[in-house]
Amino acid sequence: MREFLAEHLGVFDPEDIRILVRAFDQAWEAVQASGAVFETKAKADMARAILAKHMIAAAKEGDLDEERLRDGALVVLAHSNLPATP
Repeated sequence: MREFLAEHLGVFDPEDIRILVRAFDQAWEAVQASGAVFETKAKADMARAILAKHMIAAAKEGDLDEERLRDGALVVLAHSNLPATP
């Protein structure tokens, strides 16, 4: 998440960043707990990018609720064309 936030320096305050990082970590943990397996590291990185970009966009619109950020990003990932095998 922090690498994606680097593109948005000055947009978020330290507490916003903590919220985003926690929400991202929770979302990634949920992906891993689901048993989803990405064929390559590049695809796993793409999944992480989808999660992070959705959360950053939502936060820029003012949504800093950890659960909504996590859940919204997971929905976006589930609807993406990124294949993962269970």
